[in-house]
Amino acid sequence: MERKRILLADDHQIVRAGLKQIIDAEPDMVVAGEAATSAEALTLLREGHWDLVLLDISLPDRTGVDTLRLIRNHLGDIPVLIVSAFPEEQYAINLLRAGANGYLKKDADVDEILRAIRVVLQGRRYLSPTAADLVASRLDQPGAGPAHQDLSEREFQVLCKLASGMSVTQIAEELFISVKTVSTYRSRLLEKLKLSSNAELTYYAVKNGLIQ
Repeated sequence: MERKRILLADDHQIVRAGLKQIIDAEPDMVVAGEAATSAEALTLLREGHWDLVLLDISLPDRTGVDTLRLIRNHLGDIPVLIVSAFPEEQYAINLLRAGANGYLKKDADVDEILRAIRVVLQGRRYLSPTAADLVASRLDQPGAGPAHQDLSEREFQVLCKLASGMSVTQIAEELFISVKTVSTYRSRLLEKLKLSSNAELTYYAVKNGLIQ
């Protein structure tokens, strides 16, 4: 049996070592590469064949949200399973909407980790019971969850960048869009979240666990 090739993208070596030990013990999968930054992950993805990426949200050079967007825009349909310390209610729906194939907490037990990986390798989306309940509640009661769950992929991306202290100009340069476009997104964010300033955006993001 040819083992499925998995790329681990996480800046914590101890996390990668733990996941590698779990995965390499299985007969049908192997960790064939590791990356500590978004740039390293994207380079490895371009250079080889991969069956799955385990992607952390918090990478030192670029967020997992941005990395996921780059993967989807430039590298096609490589399955991406998000592995994060953030609770599902903070990020899961936005990342699934952005093209993630699943969302897994870092403190999940071994059985759930392996189950999530195999579900995604089979071409399906993985939702933990918590994430599944979130999705169901959004369908049953639109607007019932945190307001950021109703943002578009790009709006959510701009929210996280503004909240982390980046200027409109810096965001425009990083996302390859105009300053005017970023300002438009900022205005939409303030309106949708019922806020009035960047300081309030930052407070919202911190309160909802979107940034640390």
